[in-house]
Amino acid sequence: MLDNFPLNQYPMSDAVMKWFSLLFLIVLFLFVATLESVSWATERPNVIFIVADDMGYADLGTQGARGFKTPHLDRMAAEGTRFTQFYVAQAVCTASRAALLTGCYPNRLGMQGAYNHTSRDGMADEEWLLPEMFKDRGYATSGMGKWHLGTRLKFHPMRHGFDEWLGIPYSNDNTKFHPSLAAEMPPLPFYDGEKVVELDPDQSQFTRRFTERAVQFIERNASRPFFLYMPHVMPHVPIFASAKFIGRSVAGLYGDAIEELDWSVGEVLETLKRLDLDHRTLVIFISDNGPFLSYGEHAGSAAPLREGKLTTFEGGVRVPCIVRWPGSVPAERVCADSFMGIDWLPTLTELVGGKVPTRIIDGLSVKPLLLGESGAKPPHNAMFFYSGTALQAVRSGSWKLHFPHPYITVAAEPGTGGKPSNFGRLAPSSITQSGVEGIATRHGYRIEQLELSLFNLDTDIGEQQNVAASNPEVVNRLGVLAESIRKDLGDSLQNVEGSGLRNPGIDPSSDPTP
Repeated sequence: MLDNFPLNQYPMSDAVMKWFSLLFLIVLFLFVATLESVSWATERPNVIFIVADDMGYADLGTQGARGFKTPHLDRMAAEGTRFTQFYVAQAVCTASRAALLTGCYPNRLGMQGAYNHTSRDGMADEEWLLPEMFKDRGYATSGMGKWHLGTRLKFHPMRHGFDEWLGIPYSNDNTKFHPSLAAEMPPLPFYDGEKVVELDPDQSQFTRRFTERAVQFIERNASRPFFLYMPHVMPHVPIFASAKFIGRSVAGLYGDAIEELDWSVGEVLETLKRLDLDHRTLVIFISDNGPFLSYGEHAGSAAPLREGKLTTFEGGVRVPCIVRWPGSVPAERVCADSFMGIDWLPTLTELVGGKVPTRIIDGLSVKPLLLGESGAKPPHNAMFFYSGTALQAVRSGSWKLHFPHPYITVAAEPGTGGKPSNFGRLAPSSITQSGVEGIATRHGYRIEQLELSLFNLDTDIGEQQNVAASNPEVVNRLGVLAESIRKDLGDSLQNVEGSGLRNPGIDPSSDPTP
């Protein structure tokens, strides 16, 4: 019947043809957009990277926290994988973050210790950072919290791949709250973008402000891939919590601050659920290093690990690590395979199909470990632990060898009331000392000497039983492994100059931090 219908007797006008053409283009656009949406959802996950500051290994409910609760982090662990042998590259702020964002041991970059308001060094322009990789891949990028990779405007986060930034350039004790150097400290600048919008902001509002901005960023970018970096200020001393959380825990102010951080994680996870982004989003939670033990009640716990921040013992470099990506990262899994902060950049680059760095990096992809693939193994035959430029330890398999080196431990009874141990009895020379040892002595530690020590971490997680004498072949094997990294990255303990070192960025001007 229709074959005989005289369509040609009713030709469409030019106007109607234009409308049909426009409608066709709209439908085609929506179809392509839908395909693209499906593509990035399955091939390019959103990534949210949350970093606590100085949170201890035992400060998760799932790892023995006492006196405070972390229900949202515990839920995140139940819905994902908790890695119990994740390591940071160095147990101090700047170095740890440099490794995390570049995939390099921080001494390769010339970025040891912790920068302050006088620092003229920072992240070199030539380095390839996580936010740059994501931005190059078409992601929206946002960061909020503590940067600590250069205090001058030349090194600002938005010069290294972030579309936006909210936060502070260095640690929150580099202020009027410093226990021994307060009189020398300038007001703490608080940035929104590249502009300082406040001086000495209310630190009790940091966690809330960063969380609110994070939620807004996720909402604005729900229909496109995004990378969100949240290096929180808390629970680094001086510790603060907002009024809503003060007195909430039975562990004092430290517990209150942790419970507020846990709330923040819950707000992020709830936002993903509300926007139907759960299965599209990889969420990572770690700490930048172990707890600042000298501060006693204002510090976390690394139990059953030995020591804490500023050391190469397990309590300094082994930190909480939870990874959640429903449908991709196995749920309710506890994984004891070891990897390191240097591995995040190559792993995330592989996951999203990003551009690999042109410069040498030290990290390796742990994508098989994250996704729970059959036969996945730790990526490194050996991991190396530096304090500044000193190679202090090497781990291979279950064995960890410490070379003879000085180390720090709490000087007397732990501190109270936000003051470090031995506060008020620090010698002026120790207060003005620079480097990691200077940081240690300014914060109430004493320095002791460790002999050549071998520990089996499978049977001695607390590094208490030195079995070097009864295992000379293991000592020799790990010593040979260390020689290769010594030649590459140097070792001030052995007076070895590395051949693979790069220079940090330098701002030679005398201008103060903007």
